[in-house]
Amino acid sequence: MNKKEIYEELYEQTKALIKNENDIIANMANIAAIIHERFHFWWTGFYRVVNNELILGPFQGPIACTRIPYGKGVCGTSWKNASSIIVEDVHQFPGHIACSSASNSEIVVPMFKNNEVVAVLDVDSEKFATFDETDKEWLERIIGLMENSLH
Repeated sequence: MNKKEIYEELYEQTKALIKNENDIIANMANIAAIIHERFHFWWTGFYRVVNNELILGPFQGPIACTRIPYGKGVCGTSWKNASSIIVEDVHQFPGHIACSSASNSEIVVPMFKNNEVVAVLDVDSEKFATFDETDKEWLERIIGLMENSLH
């Protein structure tokens, strides 16, 4: 299967997983697990906006940074700009926060509630230039499903 076909399956699985579950933490945990399992990324998880900083949420992979300030690193920048970011080489990203020296590329997708960022999905790869517009499009769709389940 190519990447798009895998994402199409993930999208349908996500719909089924969150259909009858409105707890955001439970949904984050399952979504991080399913993405991580299917693609074998280095790190897959969520950071939640709490008191003007990002706090580690459910994830799959090695230990991670617990708190990220607003506007700092790739996650904080995605939150500040309220937009997805693809980074081919994190070592070239100004202000990159190195939670793991094994991470070389990254994609971050914000999650919104009432037009405010409430969390970000962060996916890291140990390979350079792992993520592209296909990842962005489908991860945004998956996050969109989660946004629709927020009350």
